[in-house]
Amino acid sequence: MTRHSEGPDWTQLDPVHPDIADLLAEGRPDDGRIEAFMARIPLPLAEPGALTFLWKGHARAVEILRWINAGVDRDHFVRMAGTDIWYLRLPVEDGGRFEYKLSIHAHDGEHWILDPANPNRAGDPFGENSVAMTWGYERPEWSIPMGAARGTLDDMHVPSTAFGGARREQVYLPAGYDRDRPYPLVIIHDGGDFETYADLTVSLDNLIAEEAIPPVVAVLIQAGDRMSEYPRGRRHARYVVQDLLPVVSESYAISPHPHDRILLGASLGAVASLSTAFRYPGIFGGLVLKSGSFILDREKLSQRPHPVFQRVARIVEVIRRAPDLTATRAFVSTGELEGLAEENRAMADLLREKGVDVKFQTAWDGHHWHNWRDQLRDALTWVLKPDGDNS
Repeated sequence: MTRHSEGPDWTQLDPVHPDIADLLAEGRPDDGRIEAFMARIPLPLAEPGALTFLWKGHARAVEILRWINAGVDRDHFVRMAGTDIWYLRLPVEDGGRFEYKLSIHAHDGEHWILDPANPNRAGDPFGENSVAMTWGYERPEWSIPMGAARGTLDDMHVPSTAFGGARREQVYLPAGYDRDRPYPLVIIHDGGDFETYADLTVSLDNLIAEEAIPPVVAVLIQAGDRMSEYPRGRRHARYVVQDLLPVVSESYAISPHPHDRILLGASLGAVASLSTAFRYPGIFGGLVLKSGSFILDREKLSQRPHPVFQRVARIVEVIRRAPDLTATRAFVSTGELEGLAEENRAMADLLREKGVDVKFQTAWDGHHWHNWRDQLRDALTWVLKPDGDNS
C-alpha cells in the first residue's frame, strides 16, 4: 500500500462535531490538548448523520473495517498535518449501530485491532469487535440486568433417533416456575450462543418481570455442526419434533397448544426454524426468523457458490410448493447492512402468500448478535400474543 499524503490541518476541517469545534476554538491544538481530548471524550463522536473516529499512532495508513453486504467495507482515515492523529468522519444512519475493527498499515504489514479509544465491545464465536452506536441509538434497557427475578438453566438429556446416541441441551425455566401450570415453549437455535453473545436469559428475565411476555420455558439448542445440520433441514426437523419435543413435554410443564410453541433462530438458525415448521405443519404456531440466510432470487444464488446456499435454496423451493402454513405468526427481521436484507424482505412476502401472519422489522445494523438481541422484545411479543389478538 502506498503511503498516504499529509492530511489537512485541524483548522481546515469542515464540518466537524461540536466537541471538536470547541477544541479548535482556540486555534490549532497541540498534541497534549488532543491527547487530553481523546482521553476525556467518549469516541467515536456521534452527531445526527455522522460519526467521527480518532486514532493516535505511527502508521502508513489507517482504515475502518465494517462487515457490510457480506464483505469487508473499508474507509480511510486521514492524518492530521504535523501530528500522528488520524481522523475519519463517516456518514451514517441515525438510530443504528455497527461493529468494526481498525486496520493499521505499518512497515511490517497490516494489523487488525480493536479501537483503543472505544470501550464498547461485542463478541461472537470468532472473537470481539468494537461497536459504534449512531445518533439516537440506545441499548434496550431490558437487555441489562435490572434486578428482576432470575430464571434457571437446566441440563436436559435427549436420546436421538434422528442423529443416533444422545444430545445434551439446556432449558431455561422462568423464576417461580410451577410444575402444575402449562407454559409456552420457545425452542431457540444456537441458544448457547444467544446466551453468551446476546444476553438471552437476562432479557427473558426482564421481559417476563415487566409482563411484556408471559413466563416461558425455552430450550437452547446448540448443534455441533450447524453449517451442515441446519441447511439439511429434514434430519434436524425430525430431531426437533420426534426427539426433542417429546422429552421436553414429558420433563416440563409445556402447553399442548400449537400457538404456544415457538421456533426461533438467526442466520442459518432461521433456516432451520422455517424448515422445521413447514416439514411438520400444525406443530408450531410461531416463528422468529432473524437475518435468515435465505436465497430466493436465482440470479443472486449464482453469485453465492457456497454449498450451504445451494441447500438453503432447495429448502426455499420446497416451501414454495408446500401447502399454506395457516394459524402461524412469524416475526422476520434483518439488518440493513447485511448482504441478505432484500432476501429477508422477500421471505416475509413469501410467508404472507403462504397464509402466515407476518411482522417484518429492520434495523440499521449488521449480521450481529446484538442486532438479534435488540429485536428480541418485538419478536416475542408478536409471536406470543394471545390467540385472536391482532394488534
